[in-house]
Amino acid sequence: MRRERTNLVEDAPFRPFHLKLTLYSSGGPFLDGYILSIIAIALTQIGPQLHLNATWSGLIGASALIGIFIGGLFGYVTDKFGRQLMYTVDFILLIVASILQFWVQSGWELFVIRLILGISVGADYPIATSLLTEFAPRKHRGMMLGVTLVAYYVGSTVAYVVGEAMLGLGPDAWRWMLASSAVPAIILVLLRLGTPESPRWLLQHGERDKAERVLKQVYGPQASIDDIALPDMEQRRTSYLKLFTRGYIKRTLYVGLFYMAAVAPLFAMLTFGPEMLTSYHLFTGADGYGAAIISALFLIGCIPALFLVNKLGRRLMIITSFAGMTVGIALLGLFPHGPLALILLGFVVYAIFSGGPNVMEWLAPNELFPTEVRGTAVGVTTCISRFGAVFGTYLFPWGLKNFGIGPTMLVGALVTLGGLIVCILLAPETTNKTLNAASSTEYSSRRQPPSGVRQRIQAGGR
Repeated sequence: MRRERTNLVEDAPFRPFHLKLTLYSSGGPFLDGYILSIIAIALTQIGPQLHLNATWSGLIGASALIGIFIGGLFGYVTDKFGRQLMYTVDFILLIVASILQFWVQSGWELFVIRLILGISVGADYPIATSLLTEFAPRKHRGMMLGVTLVAYYVGSTVAYVVGEAMLGLGPDAWRWMLASSAVPAIILVLLRLGTPESPRWLLQHGERDKAERVLKQVYGPQASIDDIALPDMEQRRTSYLKLFTRGYIKRTLYVGLFYMAAVAPLFAMLTFGPEMLTSYHLFTGADGYGAAIISALFLIGCIPALFLVNKLGRRLMIITSFAGMTVGIALLGLFPHGPLALILLGFVVYAIFSGGPNVMEWLAPNELFPTEVRGTAVGVTTCISRFGAVFGTYLFPWGLKNFGIGPTMLVGALVTLGGLIVCILLAPETTNKTLNAASSTEYSSRRQPPSGVRQRIQAGGR
């Protein structure tokens, strides 16, 4: 089959603009990881000071996740009013909420403020990842979107180290820990100023001249509307209902369910890392540095996936990853009392294989849905995933207390196994396709993972 003409947007080299946009768009995931992990260290002081029982500890641990669920609904807003506007505004809310945490005096106050924090982070996911996707060349799209997830684990690892270091500040150290997320948020707001609007969004809203100016600014004077346009693009409108039409319902279920199965046990492990390590007798008491090691393992697990997402293909990578994750977390459930080698093996296997779903969590919804509902799709699938994350984080300390670490982790293994089944049944293949081709149901090909140059060329589009 003859390859289509060179597309100056989809086949563009990786430019300094793409690097900066990737780093700036990674700010939301970084802060997500930071905010969700710093609370694990802070709770060791907050619990006694604010007299929190297991219920309130679980609610506060899950509060930001509940907020992310609500914030995900802002995906519709970015599809309706643009990526650029919300790209900086959402972090202003995060800065204010971060600082307000310093003065809380009760569990319910902290719950409400961290709920607001989660809303701002949840809003940033569809905004930043949609903007990044719509500028990303197809050869680099997997890597660019995957890096944003790596930033989550960087933020998580940094939070554990910072939190452990801050414990020496005294009984009010937890206040400084929670307020510290304002510092990277302020830096990111300043860096994001001046980012151009997505030309695909502009074109979809009838702003052809503005879209062409952005294209030429980023990709050079030869770039044109033809590189991104579809025949009826300007007639398409944002609608939640499109996600549940016959063409896209399977994609919505696939992304939402695999995302939920991936994050439910993972977020619980990150949020209550110190308690989990104590249950396995790997550390005595709450140890932020030990939890940082767990987070760093998840970070390391993402690195192979960044390179394999194109080589193996999206479908094969995520199926293999869920299979490995299931084995890893099952080992943690079956051998809660050792031997130590098996416990460590379980942690390592689960963390390394989790890289596949992690890289796909924002790549999949951004590739599988068109411009007019791309942000909406990211938001809705994020909301679906947070059902599992909220329940996992809320129930994890309850499970540890009532059933112990072994049965609790076996429940996590069943959830991960469910994710594997979802991927086998529903995962499509979009590797090396143009963004227009990947997001069109006309080009869906679930049973043909790429292998070899010819298939890569054929997958590029029609």
